[in-house]
Parts: sequence; C-alpha cells; structure tokens
Amino acid sequence: MPSIPSASMHKLANPHAPAIEPIPCLPASEYDSLRGATSGRNHPFNRAGFELQWIFDSIQTPFQGVALNPRKNPSSWRFLGIVCALFALALLVLGGEWLAPTRAQTQAAASAKQPAKTAAKSAPKAAQAEQLGPPNKGVGSPTAPITMEVFSDYQCPMCGQLFQQTLRPMINDYVASGKVYLIHRDFPLPIADHRFNWDAARWGTAAARIGKFEEVDTALYENVRGWGADGNIQKYVASALNPADFKRVQKIVAGCLTQTPQEFRPPVQAGQGCSLDAFINQDIALGKQVPVQATPTYVFTKRGQRLAPGSGFVSWPLMKQFIDLLLTQ
Repeated sequence: MPSIPSASMHKLANPHAPAIEPIPCLPASEYDSLRGATSGRNHPFNRAGFELQWIFDSIQTPFQGVALNPRKNPSSWRFLGIVCALFALALLVLGGEWLAPTRAQTQAAASAKQPAKTAAKSAPKAAQAEQLGPPNKGVGSPTAPITMEVFSDYQCPMCGQLFQQTLRPMINDYVASGKVYLIHRDFPLPIADHRFNWDAARWGTAAARIGKFEEVDTALYENVRGWGADGNIQKYVASALNPADFKRVQKIVAGCLTQTPQEFRPPVQAGQGCSLDAFINQDIALGKQVPVQATPTYVFTKRGQRLAPGSGFVSWPLMKQFIDLLLTQ
C-alpha cells in the first residue's frame, strides 16, 4: 500500500499553552374547564325557566274547575283554547331565547376545542423538528471506495490552503463522481492566535446537524481573514445559508459561543445549554488516537483498510496521483 504524500506541517506554536477546557453540555398543556357556565338565575337558560314557571302559575287558576266538556262549558273551553295558544306562543318566543345562547355556547366550545386539537396535532411535529441527530460532516457518498478523514483547525493557515487548493478540486471531481468520501474532523488547536477556532468549529457542527455543513464549511475557510479579525462568524454563515436555515443554525449554536465578542453572539434563551462541544470533543478524541500532532492531518481508508496518516499541505495533482494509485489496487 503506498504511503501518503506529506509536506511541511503546521506545528503547534505553543505546546505549553493550557488546553482549552470544553464547555459542559447540558442537554404541559393546560385547558380551562367551563364550570358554572350555565349557573346563576340571570343565565338565559334559567331566566327562561323562571318565565315559563310564571306562565304556568298564571294559567293554573283558570284551569282549576274547568270541565273539558264543550257542551257544558263552551266559554271555558274557548278560554282554554286562547290560553293554550298564548302558551304555545310563549314557548316559541322564550324557547328561541333559551336555545340561542345554548347553541352559541356549544359553537363557542367547539371553536375553543378546535385550536386545542390543532395545537395538539402540531405539537408532536414541532417537538420532532427540534430533535436533531448527530452532525454529519461528510461530503459525498459514504459507499465510495476511498474515505479521507481530515483533522483540521479553521484558523490553521495550512488547513485553509489544503482546502482551497486541494480539497475543493477533489470535491468537484473525485467526491462528486463517487470515488472519495470526504469527512471533516474538528481539531481546534490551543494556539493563542487561533482566537475563534472553537467557535468556528461550533458553527460548522451546528450546520452539520441540519445537513448544511458543506455550505458553512466553505464559508468558514473562504472568509477566515474576515471573521478571524473580529470574531463575527455569523456574518459569513448567514451569507452561506437561506434565512430559515440560518435561524435554525443560530438557535443551535446560541449558548455555545465562548470566544465570539458579545455583539456578534445570537440571543440565548433562558435555560439553554450547549450540545455541540460533545461532538467536537469526539473528533478530538479520534484525532488523539491517530495521533494528530499537527494540522492538517488526513487518514485514508480503502474498503476498510486504514493507511498511515499524512500531514501538511499536498497539491491536488500530487494527491490525485496518490488516489488514482489507490483505486487501481
């Protein structure tokens, strides 16, 4: 198996600098019952009952002693007919007053339940949308015959050179054609000049959690001189994403940024923790197993067989020859 070409490496400028301590990751519906809705004498339902009771009391006396025999008591019978007609009219009028508020309340209750049902149906969807999987920092097809893992620091000059002059042509050619699967591994170095490398890794990891890593990864490398000077990383992330995706990434990264100046940090919600550093620390742990002693460091794997790591800048023509040799074996 051929060895990986290597050139001058980006050494640690201050090996005695204290290691950056990772930030700890911290990863009811109500309803009102309508009690007493029809209670009280003034409610239309009860008021109608009182008025009907008054009508019954009013006609009770004329009914007493009246024989329902038209021949013996024709006048009483006519009076009874008039009373019955008046009673029917009263029922019609008061019944409408009785039923109207009841129907209105029924419709209001149904309307009140409808938003609750809609909210109940949409709640699981909203909760599901907030459940994000692990970040995917791979570019290309995972079934490609060759996998290339690159351990990188976004503020490492040689890492940027490797990305611009080697990895981008490879992405457009061998990654796009399914020959190579490229995986980014974060390895922020404890170097004083790399003031925002952890926060850059956090932005990239947040984007990777919603499937937008390649866009943000490119923006970070291409604009490192800009955000490396003032720490305004979100400016370039926003330019790489549509507004909706940027808000999602911004929400994920909020609460994680420790190097960015306060004016360039997104607002943090109360009680919000950080879930990104755990993934970055996983990359660092993988790098220590290689072991990574400088950035960039890359490891090739061909059909399960892992090669010895290489480090430093390698031009695309030379890297292409190496990959072609791997593909023929």
